[in-house]
Amino acid sequence: MKRAAADIRNDSSARSSRWEASVLDPTPQLAFAHPDGESVVCLEPGPGPRAIEDDEFQFEALSDIAEVESWRKEINRPTTHIHKWWAQRLGTVFRALTIGAFAPSGANVFDLFYKPVRIPSGTVFDPFMGSGTTLAETVKLGAKAIGRDINPVAHFLVKCALSVHDRKAILETFRAIESDVADDVRSYYRATLPDGTQADVLYIFWVKTVDCPSCAASVDLFGSQIFARHAYPKKVPQAQAVCPHCGGINAVHVEDREAKCSSCRKSFDPGAGPAKGQGATCPSCDHNFPIAKTIRASGNPPAHRMYAKLVLLPDGSKSYHPITDEDRALYAKAERALAKRENAYPVVAIEPGYNTSQALGYNYRHWHEMFNARQLLCLSILAERIRGIPDPVLRDLFTCLFSGALEFNNMFASYKGEGTGAVRHMFAHHILKPERVPLEANLWGTPKSSGSFSTMFEGRIRRALEYADDPFELRIAGKGSKTEKVFGLSERIGAPVAETYRAFANGKRVYLSCGDSGSTDLPDGSVDAVITDPPFFDNVHYSQLADFFHVWQRHILGAGGYREPDTTRSDREVQNADEGGFTERLAAVLRESHRVLKEDGLLAFTYHHSRLEGWRCVLQALMEAGFGISTVHPIKAEMSVAMPKLQAKEPIDLDIILVCRKRSCMKTHRWNGDLWGTVAPPAQAQAERLRASGRRLSRNDVRIIVMAQLLRQISRSPTMESALHLVDTANGETEMLIDRIHAAGGESKSNERATERT
Repeated sequence: MKRAAADIRNDSSARSSRWEASVLDPTPQLAFAHPDGESVVCLEPGPGPRAIEDDEFQFEALSDIAEVESWRKEINRPTTHIHKWWAQRLGTVFRALTIGAFAPSGANVFDLFYKPVRIPSGTVFDPFMGSGTTLAETVKLGAKAIGRDINPVAHFLVKCALSVHDRKAILETFRAIESDVADDVRSYYRATLPDGTQADVLYIFWVKTVDCPSCAASVDLFGSQIFARHAYPKKVPQAQAVCPHCGGINAVHVEDREAKCSSCRKSFDPGAGPAKGQGATCPSCDHNFPIAKTIRASGNPPAHRMYAKLVLLPDGSKSYHPITDEDRALYAKAERALAKRENAYPVVAIEPGYNTSQALGYNYRHWHEMFNARQLLCLSILAERIRGIPDPVLRDLFTCLFSGALEFNNMFASYKGEGTGAVRHMFAHHILKPERVPLEANLWGTPKSSGSFSTMFEGRIRRALEYADDPFELRIAGKGSKTEKVFGLSERIGAPVAETYRAFANGKRVYLSCGDSGSTDLPDGSVDAVITDPPFFDNVHYSQLADFFHVWQRHILGAGGYREPDTTRSDREVQNADEGGFTERLAAVLRESHRVLKEDGLLAFTYHHSRLEGWRCVLQALMEAGFGISTVHPIKAEMSVAMPKLQAKEPIDLDIILVCRKRSCMKTHRWNGDLWGTVAPPAQAQAERLRASGRRLSRNDVRIIVMAQLLRQISRSPTMESALHLVDTANGETEMLIDRIHAAGGESKSNERATERT
């Protein structure tokens, strides 16, 4: 398929011109002409098997495209990344999944992936819409989209992502905010250099301190005196270290074990610090003490001390400097200004939970305690200005931007170093992990800033709206990792969002609601496909983390409707570490999906889990709801560089697409010793296909392929009881098959890492 030169638009000037053109004409465009002039391919819902149910479904080729997307999801699918959400799935996968759910059996889904496909009479429902991946891909394909999520933050960010936006008004509003508050905010991030030059401060470096239980001396919780290093230290080994004697800032080699301070001339070990593991040693009296226990005993959140700053010089270069009395006076000024503001920030208690326990263990009792006084002041100034935006759509969008900036502007963020985005956001570990050496960024920011309000406007909002105007798909161009963007395949993203089903039925293309997906207002048999990504049966509870954003969104937009409670937690959440609770709530949503799904419609979702319990729960929920599994396909899972994945011994790099039909439309089968003869061949064939495409499989990757094929066959059992019995008694055969398929690939169990190709 040829690519028109006019559509190869990936330089900054082309992006700017597309933005300016959209500002001049913000009217929604229904469809773009395909670059090769191909006619639109229309798919219709209907009876009979679908292409997604074919064994020949091209999951290997699609995984290669998804892999490319996964390395920069926020660049390659920016519309659904305007705000933080967890375990965001890949748009490539859900575009292919949606096409395959409507294309008839025998159609080449990979070929259709790069054609201007439209599904004008199709309706897709996602009961776990999360960040809106399913819905965005559905809208791009011209189908109607219904999304529901129990979490208000998810509902809010998807509404912002999919709404129709006036580009001119967005630019004007940003410029007005900048005119009104930017100078005020930036005034708290200024510094006088030794030569008298005034400079913007990019980042301020802090360290947690705790009083020694023995001598009461204040102890800095440095694990190392090196506080700044390059993202690629082998290429750029220079680092910055703070002298433990005088606080001077010194350039050192990243591997130095002895350095002489340029200020006080005393020697120190740059790689050493008072804190090591869970304990610390007092430099004054050599007393060793547990850090967390000592902080808890104090009854207050830990104290902090600022010790260094990175400034932006007038010539555009950057320079590290120690904190001065001027810096401390400026911070004290911010403290006084904050004390004078009324209702400056939300005061909401942090509720106990698996993902909040670490923060509570450090005596953080309220969400605002995760920020220092200057951050709270500047956030308060910005929030007050956004609250005053009269247009509700614009107010929502800039609240979404503000909320996204919170992730990088708090005392749980840290420094990644030069050579990459400088700020490591607070959810890098999927938990609220107290940071011993936090980083304070300039909230408004400069062109050289990372994670600031102004740079996120450029990097998230403008980029997302550019993509919404002219979506593209990625295509691998020949051998190697070189890729190109293919434009002209999709409709523009952006539609009036219905707030009731009646409004949706009367012609609106998108209907979003917030609430329990086990109970909806959708009529019986009203959707053609349910396409989703349910929460995992695990210990990452999105609502416990989403409350961090919710309290600020509520602070700006008010506490009406679904924002009335202080928390996004609900006793109807599906995500649950308890097997019984997870199964019960997932089954409730699947029963509702069964009710609203047409008799010949498909339920398709992605899933993976490393434990038998996770698969057993899904099988039970499906069968209780009246579904059986028609087909399963392995596919590339989320981001390749996610921190939890990099830390895993046997990381899972694959999801499984489970394609389901109503059991009333499927033939059942009694298994009499013939089960493994139907499970092993397709599992082995899928593993071989992935390996042949160059993909390495961990043992857990093989596990999910085997488990999915096992569940596919077992779901055809006459009763749920007999199916669950087969799962419970299959462990020995399952492990043997996993071992055999894994050994056939020759992978080393000790050093595997999922897909190392970029």
